[in-house]
Amino acid sequence: MSTVLQIPPINIGRVVVDPPILQAPMAGFTNFAFRQVVREYGGVGLQATEMVNARGFVWMDREKAEHPDRLWGVHDEPRPLAVQIWDNDPETLAQVGGRLAHEYQVSVVDINFGCPVRQVTEKAHSGSYLLREPRRMGEIIERVVKSCAPVPVTAKIRLGCCRDTVNAIEVAKVVENSGAAALTVHGRTAQDMFRGQADWDRISAIKPHLNHIPLIGNGDLDSAAAVVNAFRRYSVDGIMIARASLGRPWLFQQAAAAIRGEPIPPDPTPVEQAQCLLRHFSRVVDRFGPKKGTQLMRKYACCYAQGRHGARHFRTHVAKINTPSDFHRVVEEYFPMNSTR
Repeated sequence: MSTVLQIPPINIGRVVVDPPILQAPMAGFTNFAFRQVVREYGGVGLQATEMVNARGFVWMDREKAEHPDRLWGVHDEPRPLAVQIWDNDPETLAQVGGRLAHEYQVSVVDINFGCPVRQVTEKAHSGSYLLREPRRMGEIIERVVKSCAPVPVTAKIRLGCCRDTVNAIEVAKVVENSGAAALTVHGRTAQDMFRGQADWDRISAIKPHLNHIPLIGNGDLDSAAAVVNAFRRYSVDGIMIARASLGRPWLFQQAAAAIRGEPIPPDPTPVEQAQCLLRHFSRVVDRFGPKKGTQLMRKYACCYAQGRHGARHFRTHVAKINTPSDFHRVVEEYFPMNSTR
């Protein structure tokens, strides 16, 4: 691209995030296998696990059960790495955050105040439900910060619970004053779920109310051009890419090149995309076994096919497969067929 933006790294406590492009934590998707694939392409300053239920973590400790697959790979993979936790009890979150910081030695502990899914909000009174209780959010952050020190603690929020109660500025002040080292804001309310467009003007409006911690924007970043536009037009220090990367793990590499003013690497060819998907598949099967691994990879395969000619036909076939041989067959038949697109 012709204009170099000269976007500096950001500091999340003692962690330098360079480039200031973060991979979002996404339940059911951002496991170790996905993170490995993203890492192979590069371009991410900070990766994150799936979100971890703090109460479930404590229960597994008490019952001496195996810890969840959401922590698969965390002990050994490269840093920096963030783990996101959720619950509504300050003591439980502090206990688990401290374990992650000191035993697992993660780089960043992130607290989820943004998940809009009903199971988390209405049933567990966690995630974005807590946006209606900024004081409680502050208590949670203070406890987790104290337990995790010197590992930095961050928070991820939405603009508010609903369009009539957008309170992100008030919440942002609480987040900073409670000791968090960074704030990520998704530009929708919990009521919006993933409908409509993210409101980056409202994300940007938060920046003047933060004194020293970085503001990270999230929502609808589906191309390198969208990332450049976010940095150019809005007052954010970093950006977080989420759903658009699930079928395009090379998007981070393209975004990093774009903000440096370098030529943007082209999308991999269909054959290369098939090879990437099959590497991803192999790692999941190695972890979960042939049957479960194949079933888990159905959703990823649908993401890789999104927006491509014949994607609906491909999804129909992928949804029915249960064996690695069938998975290989469907992928190898479909992707080369699209090699002219």
